Amino acid sequence: MTMHVDVMDLVAQMKTAQEAFVLATVVRTVSVTAAKAGAKAIIRPNGSIVAGWIGGGCARGAVLRAAQQALKDGQSRLVSIQPQDLLADLGVRPGEARNGVQFARNMCPSQGTMDVFVEPMLPKPALVILGASPVALALSSQGRALGFHVTLAAPATDLAVPPEMDDHVDGFDVDWERQGERFVVIATQGKGDEAALKAALGGEHHYVGFVGSRRKMAALKAELEAEHGPSDRLAKVKGPAGLDLGAITPEEIALSILAEIIALRRQGQRKAEATTA
Repeated sequence: MTMHVDVMDLVAQMKTAQEAFVLATVVRTVSVTAAKAGAKAIIRPNGSIVAGWIGGGCARGAVLRAAQQALKDGQSRLVSIQPQDLLADLGVRPGEARNGVQFARNMCPSQGTMDVFVEPMLPKPALVILGASPVALALSSQGRALGFHVTLAAPATDLAVPPEMDDHVDGFDVDWERQGERFVVIATQGKGDEAALKAALGGEHHYVGFVGSRRKMAALKAELEAEHGPSDRLAKVKGPAGLDLGAITPEEIALSILAEIIALRRQGQRKAEATTA
């Protein structure tokens, strides 16, 4: 019982800290197994078990492999670890998946069966907004409502009223070391455009959008290329940001940008699902 409480306490802490991990839970056992139903473990992306216990080496390899896959595609899965004769009776091979169940062979003398539910706990996708324009504030509010972890990077003096956000950076000096999905929008709209664009180019992101006209984006790119030379990161900046919805108001422009980000994000997830189906 103490182990269970410790695991769940750590789950809450890691979720608050926006860490990626897997929660593995034994949901069924048959015959002799080291772990029993209800046993839990937390698995980090590097494969280490940081809390809890789900049995010995007979099950650990299969669960760790499933955990790595779950963190990669974001999908939960049920792993059924069974002796070879039972797998043969079911007509499945080790490593095969059927009806949402991923099968693995138990090679230990106990020859028991254990089903483990492997659930990825991924941090919220990060939306980093550079600027304090009306579009930036609308993006911050709408982004949080859509489940993004929102960081607003802008001088504190530009924020008359603190907007809805998770984190604030005073200026454009954002720490890009955080892992996971990250979408960046430069919404300075004439106030620090070049500085914000340079800051955004300091990290690798899934998306970088610039709120402004096509002409302004072209002029900024030309200036930066003349100063620093061609850059793959600069070439990938989308300007103007957003889908062409005919948006006019700051709220509508923010909506068009988030629609573009969501379409990009879900497209990648649909491809992952199609690959594992």
